[in-house]
Amino acid sequence: MKPNQSTVLLFLFWISISTLMAQNTTGVVIDAETEEPLIGAVVQNLDTTAGAVTNVDGSFQIDASAGDQLSVSYLGYVTQQLVVGQDDISVISLATDESVIEDVVVIGYGKQESAEVTGSVSTVTAETIEDLNPVQATESLQGTTAGVNVTQTSGAPGAGLNIRIRGVSTNGQNAPIAIIDGYQGDLSLLNPDDIETITVLKDAQAAIYGTIGANGVILVTTKQGAKNQAPKLSLKSYYGLQSTTRELPLLNSREYAVLLNESYAAANMPLPYPNVNSLSVNTDWQNELFQENVPIQSNNLSIQGGGENVTYIVSGSFLDQQGIIGEDKTGFYRGTGRAGVNVDITDDLKLTSNFIYTGLNRKSINESGLGSVLFNGLNAPPILSPYTNNGDFTLIPSTPGYGIEIINPLAQIDNTFNNYDLRKLNGNLGLDYELIDGLTVTGRFGFNTSTTEGKSFAKALDYGGKVFDVERSSVSQNSENFNDYTIDAFATYENTFNDVHDLTATIGSTYYKEYGNGLFATGYDVPNNSWEFADISLAQGTSEEGVQDVGSYAYDERRGSQFGRIQYDYAGKYLVSAMIRRDLSTKFGPDNRVGIFPSVTAGWILTEEDFFPESGVINFMKLRGSYGVLGNDQIPNLGYIGSLNGEATYVWDNQIQQGLAQGQLPNPALQWEESKKLDIGVDVDFLENKISLVADYFNNQRENLLIPNIPVSGIVGTNAPGAASPTVNAGTVLNEGVEFALGYKGNIGNDFLYDLNFNMAKIHNEVLEVNNETGFIEGGAFGVGQPLPTRMQIGFPIGYFLGYETDGIFQNQAEVDAHATQMLGATAVPGDLRYRDLNGDGEITPEDRTMIGSPIPDATLGFNIQTNYKNFNFHLYTYSQLGNEMIRNYERSLSDVNQLNYRLDRWTGEGTSTTVPRATAGASGNNVFSDYYVEDASFWRIQTAQLGYDVTDLKIGNFGIDKMNLYVKGNNLLTFTEYRGYDPGATSGAPIGGGIDYGFYPLPRTVLFGTNINF
Repeated sequence: MKPNQSTVLLFLFWISISTLMAQNTTGVVIDAETEEPLIGAVVQNLDTTAGAVTNVDGSFQIDASAGDQLSVSYLGYVTQQLVVGQDDISVISLATDESVIEDVVVIGYGKQESAEVTGSVSTVTAETIEDLNPVQATESLQGTTAGVNVTQTSGAPGAGLNIRIRGVSTNGQNAPIAIIDGYQGDLSLLNPDDIETITVLKDAQAAIYGTIGANGVILVTTKQGAKNQAPKLSLKSYYGLQSTTRELPLLNSREYAVLLNESYAAANMPLPYPNVNSLSVNTDWQNELFQENVPIQSNNLSIQGGGENVTYIVSGSFLDQQGIIGEDKTGFYRGTGRAGVNVDITDDLKLTSNFIYTGLNRKSINESGLGSVLFNGLNAPPILSPYTNNGDFTLIPSTPGYGIEIINPLAQIDNTFNNYDLRKLNGNLGLDYELIDGLTVTGRFGFNTSTTEGKSFAKALDYGGKVFDVERSSVSQNSENFNDYTIDAFATYENTFNDVHDLTATIGSTYYKEYGNGLFATGYDVPNNSWEFADISLAQGTSEEGVQDVGSYAYDERRGSQFGRIQYDYAGKYLVSAMIRRDLSTKFGPDNRVGIFPSVTAGWILTEEDFFPESGVINFMKLRGSYGVLGNDQIPNLGYIGSLNGEATYVWDNQIQQGLAQGQLPNPALQWEESKKLDIGVDVDFLENKISLVADYFNNQRENLLIPNIPVSGIVGTNAPGAASPTVNAGTVLNEGVEFALGYKGNIGNDFLYDLNFNMAKIHNEVLEVNNETGFIEGGAFGVGQPLPTRMQIGFPIGYFLGYETDGIFQNQAEVDAHATQMLGATAVPGDLRYRDLNGDGEITPEDRTMIGSPIPDATLGFNIQTNYKNFNFHLYTYSQLGNEMIRNYERSLSDVNQLNYRLDRWTGEGTSTTVPRATAGASGNNVFSDYYVEDASFWRIQTAQLGYDVTDLKIGNFGIDKMNLYVKGNNLLTFTEYRGYDPGATSGAPIGGGIDYGFYPLPRTVLFGTNINF
């Protein structure tokens, strides 16, 4: 943020205004139609900012004087403004607002009143998004929406997020589809301030989207202007400081030397540090890597309004986030511009339009995996200084104790050069025409077009014999173009017959096309070995003979669909909705190209029945259920045919010639992945609508899983460069569970209002079928050269951990002799981990491996609080995962690398430890994958805590501000967990191998100072 902006922000934060002398004024607020009292209506004095809330009989008391203007508002009703002494405020009647958006739920190709929704649907409003202030809009779903789990792939600026709705269902693509104002889009690129609502379709209700609905559907509605509204200017701005949430407790130089001496002595090797007290260097590599008070800033300006026939909104924003590691080598910048115009061309013909431009830049370092910056920082020895006496980076020796992959992480950052740019334009145009009374025809065109450019530079350098040494400098550049468009045409008929039969019928067709291309090139021998000259046009050399330095691709994918839906409501009691969709996709061959996806949902509003008791305890109760079949075609295109896109070289006329070979093996029998979803739920409001409960049981069975790279015989050439095994329908996965959301709204007196919300989802995940020769699929990685640690296998959760169970530590030789023979890399001795002989054959072998953990949480929970006291407001959002485990894989199993300080509790003799094995530089079986490296990653996190103050009708000279909210906020404040690593909530997102921690870049803790101003 610029200095003058900071000054203004701090100045505004400390503004205060005096309160006028006032007297008590009383009144009652009622429903204009039923004359029932409205409980919880908000009465605000616009002249003094005093406020009140109506109690159980609709009455209120407020400080107000003659001439003061009162605003009276209630959710779902038209707000009234009255003047004390001029208008009658003893009884205030509020009329229902038919257009209020909170009472309407977007369900895909239409809307429904919330009371009539028969599917499992959750909505996040603009107010919640504003409270959370997410960098990416996706973050606002975590902890606020039952059954939706959002995880970070990294805490680095601009890193991706994973969204899973009701569990992990497939080894392929698990992410839901985002529909933005009716067309398929990318939620992660949207400016969160442009969003009005995010609606999540979790069950068979998503079947209206056919082949793309199996993972759930996220419907996004962007903000629009309002009719007959004067231009409203809104400014949202914040500036924040970021720091790491955690540093791991590593050994200092003395502890490191003592432990290393002990390790060498156990292996009968000379002591490397005979005098540990003489060590003069004690480097804390984490302190060298992490930066404190790193800035993040965001500004958003919008103007909206409208006349009798036109509404409009125009907005612009930018966000600039720097990384807590890497200084100028990491960062994320996003700028957006948006324009939306809606026009009533005639009484029957309406035009809608919305266009969004996004510019994005991201710089990143190696954030995860073996060889990441933090992996090196955790393993680099503390006895080495980061720099030599002449200012060069210190080289970590290439010895058996250090290996050939641990390098100086500061040198690694300094030698990282990359840049990524994205420019995207997306939007939609729509026409609605009412042909006759009740029959509306809609035509809609939505599109996305984007261009990305990437550049990375590998500097020629020598880390001292490491795998990261670069003999020849090179620059790699790529340019990619992505395009898609959606054309929808559908008709909706709505009518009521005999006052009790409400019917809505929708029939339509949609066409989707996605196409694009990419070009990649690498040049060698960059002039001056410098990033400033890193460009293909300046590179002076090529790679070795016979290897391509350039590559390209192009794709064209299409989907054509027809759909229909009938919604029927009898007397406001009985609700039925039936849907069917026919999809045709080019992802599959001619024989399997068409899929049919039916579903039905139903509801019964018991409180509308005459027999339902009018006790006043239960104000609303609805039972609902749904069942349907949804599809998934999210796999690479043309998997059903073979193509010559593999690499091949031939010797012709004694010369190496470059040619082509078969790429991925084809599978002509590919067909749809199908999800059969059952949901039974209940919605209840009780105690004068103060308490709301939504509860669901769900059963989601995914069949014919589309699994890429199913292993087949190597005879067919799948191991050749560019070749791959085929994609096959080869499995079934079940996700079954319950979820509920509980809310309570109340008040203490007239000034204190509170809104409490709790949600929970409990999921059982199980693989029911894997159709390949082995009966399982492996993934992930642990250590170097060890068997793959995670599997998809019948009878277990997808991606479960397979390894040895430990049974303490051998305390003496007698225990070793009495135990099953244990020779995993070396003969067991006292002080080693003791593994369980599960099959009872007297030997510890790979057959004794078993399930030792799962990355899938047993339950996710969210607890959120919003309170208001007069002009002050406080918001608290928390999130929790329970029952998931994570593999600790950021420790390198080499003798001379640094370690966490729990290693100080090692076994040093009989009775000294039953949990941490002995220290040794020799061979042992302690490094094989076992539950010793698996930890409980359950956690509870305070995501957001915000304290704000509202100022209304502020005058600065001739300049007026309708409302200003000044706030201080903390994001990712505290995480309570027993997990040793940086972030128990991080994951790569891979269904098989996602729960392995290679040293995840931690999510930063952020303190923000901001203001939201409406002019």
